[in-house]
Amino acid sequence: MSVTTRVDLALLGVRGTPPVNRTGGAGPSDDGHLTIDGIGAAVPRNPLSPYVLDGNRVLFDGEDTGLDIAAIDRPKFYDLHTSDGVSYEKIAKLHGRNVLATTVVQTCIRYDESQRCRFCSIEESLRAGATVAVKKPAQLAEVAEAAFRLDGVTHMVMTTGTSAAKDRGATHLARCVRAVRAAVPDLPIQVQCEPPGDLSTITELFEAGAASIGIHVESLDDDVRRKWMPGKASVTMAEYRAAWAEAVRVFGRNQVSTYLLVGLGEDPDELVEGARDLIEMGVYPFVVPFRPHAGTLAVDVDGAVPPRADVLEDVTRRVAKELETAGMRGADQKAGCAACGACSVLQNAGG
Repeated sequence: MSVTTRVDLALLGVRGTPPVNRTGGAGPSDDGHLTIDGIGAAVPRNPLSPYVLDGNRVLFDGEDTGLDIAAIDRPKFYDLHTSDGVSYEKIAKLHGRNVLATTVVQTCIRYDESQRCRFCSIEESLRAGATVAVKKPAQLAEVAEAAFRLDGVTHMVMTTGTSAAKDRGATHLARCVRAVRAAVPDLPIQVQCEPPGDLSTITELFEAGAASIGIHVESLDDDVRRKWMPGKASVTMAEYRAAWAEAVRVFGRNQVSTYLLVGLGEDPDELVEGARDLIEMGVYPFVVPFRPHAGTLAVDVDGAVPPRADVLEDVTRRVAKELETAGMRGADQKAGCAACGACSVLQNAGG
């Protein structure tokens, strides 16, 4: 599969609903999970796409693209419930082929409309009854053990909505990591949070058993940050840089990552230069297309659209080249979004 085709699929998505899919929540959403030529791909579900999912084929305007497609089967652990009757699927979900993912706190202090990240729908899945507000450590341990045993998950992602406490939610993440690691010692975990107010919390997450960490800034341009994530923009870039530096010290080079969204209006050259700076720090810049979807302010209020394909391909290729030169691959991360790579095109481009 060419990088150009993968970019098209990342932006245009497919018509059809693979067995593993999701709607709403934190991070990229409204997607279906596939493997394409053996590489994991989370692609938007788009009823207007020229690409059509037809069994193990993808058609473009009715013609077979020749891509080797495999839908990911609905996991067995989705059929189970906790002792108090909560569906395992409401506690954690399968992402891609082998990633167990959960949002340990499904609310965010920044979800007021004046503060909300305009591409986020973290609380919409809660309102729809598809999840629970707070995942208890014991519940997560139970679900992780079942997913590991029944469905062969190989790593786990734990993210969280931001809390009002100084740790911004990281302390509960640490409790959850400890519980899962005690139940499934061989399951590497990535944690994701804002820079905690006390940087020693990063060591607490590592000592709890987290293998990698994502501290996601989404854009390195302060004007873009104020426009798209007004609440989160109150956390300064200096705080992010201090947190990244401390995380690299604690977790190691290429075990720290941050999302960079292409399509928010940041100058592409400046985005690539910022990614190069992150790589020099030992931070993996997980370059992902901005994917506007229903239930977010970006779509419901702004009418936002995805980035142009040529811009996404150019930025992705250039960042992938920087990563190759530095000897940093997403697949070398022990757990998490960059290790999976399905929401990005970087792995297809060599990153």
